Amino acid sequence: MPVRSILIALRFLTRLPLPPAGDITPRDAAWSMMAFPLVGAIMGLLLVAADGLAHWLWPPLPASAMVLVTWVLLSGGLHLDGFIDCCDALWSAKSPAERLEILRDVHTGAYGVVGAVLLLMGKWAMLAGLEWPLRGRVLVMAPAIARWTMTYATWRYPYARRGPGLGAWFKSELRGRHVLVGAAAGSAVCLAAGGPFGLALFALGWLTSVGLARWSQARLGGLTGDVYGMICELVEVVLLAGALLAAARFPMLL
Repeated sequence: MPVRSILIALRFLTRLPLPPAGDITPRDAAWSMMAFPLVGAIMGLLLVAADGLAHWLWPPLPASAMVLVTWVLLSGGLHLDGFIDCCDALWSAKSPAERLEILRDVHTGAYGVVGAVLLLMGKWAMLAGLEWPLRGRVLVMAPAIARWTMTYATWRYPYARRGPGLGAWFKSELRGRHVLVGAAAGSAVCLAAGGPFGLALFALGWLTSVGLARWSQARLGGLTGDVYGMICELVEVVLLAGALLAAARFPMLL
């Protein structure tokens, strides 16, 4: 996997201080999407470090809140913004065309505010419930899996808008081989971090993304960049919940 592809993916998905990648073509963007799970794993390792520092400074509950703040800051709120927009659009009783216009609106509605609060509360609660060493493993796996699901959804489902757009630009040169290489990278991360349980989480993330993508397609006629962000956010919270459920009720699976 080219180093430049990883750099492009890091610059797009994170707010880490990095050198410029130069002019980026749609082909470069497609290649960078192979690296999305690796970028997620890098983010996860940074979250593990932040988690260790937070638990040294604070009790468990505020420490989990600080990790969640770091999680949002690492991505610059990129996917959270897409999730908020989708809450306003997808839950509205409008036509698909009207929902697409709501996605373009820069203002946040009531659905978006409520959705953001519930999402962040859910992540915080699930994260606070996880204990080491599973907590650290999930912090690495969840961002990696969630970012691969964006690659899969971009390739597998039609784009809802006609004309230029960031999502369409990423999709234009994306091919199945990029998705498969990304899946291999994501699976390797999960196998290294969680063994067979990590691969089970990978499958859970994929199934979640399929359900979300099909529902969004039915509501919009296709997917958009905001939907990709929503998928990332919701896959992460489902993986946290799935790991916590396994630890609490089915420890033999770990």
